[in-house]
Amino acid sequence: MALASPNERDHPRLGLIFSKKNVRRAVDRNRLKRIVRESIRLQQHRLPSVDIVVLARRGVHELDNATVHRQLHGMWRRLERETRRASCGGDASSMDSGDAGRAR
Repeated sequence: MALASPNERDHPRLGLIFSKKNVRRAVDRNRLKRIVRESIRLQQHRLPSVDIVVLARRGVHELDNATVHRQLHGMWRRLERETRRASCGGDASSMDSGDAGRAR
């Protein structure tokens, strides 16, 4: 799951929350963090100027790298679409990625 909030910078910023409660082993937390950082790096040119906080759900460590990457790609697309929609019609103070962020 990801939460997003507009920022005053010209690029997206990333925050990661992978608790020990949801992802038990440090090696799994670190692997997921690497995947998220790489995904953001590859998509940063398409993303709006927002602060993104990625929260790990239980069971996400059981997914393989390709599945997590696909989930993140869908989440970035949805974030881009929602931000574009919000900037056209209303306030974009906080967005929740919803279903696309349910990488478990």
